[in-house]
Amino acid sequence: QVQLVESGGGFVQPGGSLRLSCAASGSIRSINAMGWYRQAPGKERDLVASVASGGSTHYADPVKGRFTISRDNAKNTVYLQMNSLKPEDTAVYYCNIRGFTIRFTTYDAWGQGTQVTVSS
Repeated sequence: QVQLVESGGGFVQPGGSLRLSCAASGSIRSINAMGWYRQAPGKERDLVASVASGGSTHYADPVKGRFTISRDNAKNTVYLQMNSLKPEDTAVYYCNIRGFTIRFTTYDAWGQGTQVTVSS
């Protein structure tokens, strides 16, 4: 099994910054894609950003230029640096990590979610 633990959410005023972290543990042989999703009340869960094993990144249009995703392979951790936050960024943020277990089976693990609230 693979477990993810998220941290770093909270309350911030518009224009502020937050940094989310997601650490993976368990029967991990390799990590391929790592990503962050968010879900606002009454809306679907959408991809915010992702980073591939080779380091290439992808961002949703609403966060381009404001958010930065990064990964630390030695720590099995993915980060999301969020700057210039806007009220519309308010949502529950979930990390997602995919790869292979030590038994060569695939896994698709989700974090527990962390609330980000942007308000004045």
